[in-house]
Amino acid sequence: MGHRCNARTCNGRSRRVSGTAHRVGARLRVCLVTTLTIAIAGCMVGPTYRRPAAPVAAAWRDPGAEGIGTNASAAPEWWHVFGDATLDDLVARAYRQNLTLQAAGLRVVEAQALRGVAIGSLYPQTQEVTASLIRTRNSLATGIPAIPRYQTSYQVGFDAAWEFDVWGRFRRGIEASDAQLLAAVADYDDVLVSLVAEVASNYVQLRVLEARLALARDNVRVQRDSLGIARVRFEAGGTSDLDVEQATALLRDTEATIPQLETQLRQSGDALAVLLGTAPSDSPQLAGEAGAIPVAPAAVAVGIPADLLRRRPDVRRAERQLAAQSARIGVAAGDLFPQLTLTGSVGLSADTVAHLSTGSALTDFGGPRLVWPVLNYGRLINEVHVQDATFQELVATYGDTVLRAQQDVENALVGYARGAEQVASLIDAVAAANRAVELSLVQYREGAADYTRVLTTQQAKLHEDDSLASARGTVTLEVIALYKALGGGWELRDREDFVPDATKDEMRSRTWWGRMLNTGARAADVDAATPRDDGGARHRWWSWWPHW
Repeated sequence: MGHRCNARTCNGRSRRVSGTAHRVGARLRVCLVTTLTIAIAGCMVGPTYRRPAAPVAAAWRDPGAEGIGTNASAAPEWWHVFGDATLDDLVARAYRQNLTLQAAGLRVVEAQALRGVAIGSLYPQTQEVTASLIRTRNSLATGIPAIPRYQTSYQVGFDAAWEFDVWGRFRRGIEASDAQLLAAVADYDDVLVSLVAEVASNYVQLRVLEARLALARDNVRVQRDSLGIARVRFEAGGTSDLDVEQATALLRDTEATIPQLETQLRQSGDALAVLLGTAPSDSPQLAGEAGAIPVAPAAVAVGIPADLLRRRPDVRRAERQLAAQSARIGVAAGDLFPQLTLTGSVGLSADTVAHLSTGSALTDFGGPRLVWPVLNYGRLINEVHVQDATFQELVATYGDTVLRAQQDVENALVGYARGAEQVASLIDAVAAANRAVELSLVQYREGAADYTRVLTTQQAKLHEDDSLASARGTVTLEVIALYKALGGGWELRDREDFVPDATKDEMRSRTWWGRMLNTGARAADVDAATPRDDGGARHRWWSWWPHW
């Protein structure tokens, strides 16, 4: 017997179906909102990074040594302590022109762009507009005459897929890119510290070579005078030709040092030219008095060992690389958990272009998709093990970097302190050697001494003069090494950008960069990537958008 449906029954059933659909729709909306909430504020798998304890000494080995102060850290632009205008100009030129530094600045831009890539992964990963025209020729041998010989299909659509960051895998990736950006900044600072120190060291070495060359030429002059005296006495029959030969040998030996010093002087100038970003043939013409070795300051401020954790760029770079690796553990761990993706597509499909504008051409689908790689045969968990072992390796590298930084400072401190003592002694030795040469020549003219005494005193004078010039340069070089070990000099870039304007213009002519190359945009990205005082990151996921 069939079922008869009256108006009241049908209307009630319709209302029940409508109510059920409404409840199902409401539940689906709640489910979607809940899913989005979990995705946005979900847990973060992997370890929460904390900077490991560093093996830092409480004080330097000789904190009370003369000329060494611990009440303040090194001056940012420490090369000004020498009061040498030529050195100041060379440092400024190297900062503007050095190609190694420019390459380091471009690595900052690269890390900035990679950070934008990582941030983009937090949003819908697939967003595609599609369009197609398909022309099909069907077979006539199928025995189905109702099928037309030719068929044409037009389709236009938009596809999207969004994997929700339920477990924080993408956020850990952003955390790693933040740390890598700061590591690139620290690498730039480290290159800048080394560059300033190398420019100053090469300049000092060049000045030392000039001084030694001048002393060698002065000693040649003195020895020629002595040779003339020996010849006069020999021709007068007062001595044998042994004195003449000894004087000639000493003179020629001293003259032989001049080409060697000139070669070293040329090589130092070539090295300085490369640091300035110019060809070796364009060695800088140094202003000022030749051989004027920059004088080391009477006192230096070194602060305390703990200051190195903040000042040394290589220490900061090692620590940020450690933070990035900690985040990569979370990225790898996120692959162990289910991946929830919302996919959808909406489009138009018709057999003619005109039909695409009709409502019947609309087609769409969508829904959540869950993927969980449960049988990965240990591959994913071992990837976590790899990242964790790498993290522990970088912990050891960070500690070793801190130790070597302290070693650099200690070595420079003892070199500076003992070098100053050596210079004081050599000043007295040079004065005595000069006096001895004068007395020996007087005695030789008067016949009170043989030429061996003159030869000995002149050899001693040559040695003491050269040693004093070298020692003065060594003390200054130790001061430079000390300021480099303390991490001084990178503050020079606070007034400038990492990339020169000319390089930016060249890059813009080749590729569309939006605002990313702007100094303000880069500063905003670096600030957003910088951890807060409480250890968290200043994640501003929207800050990437204006830089397009």
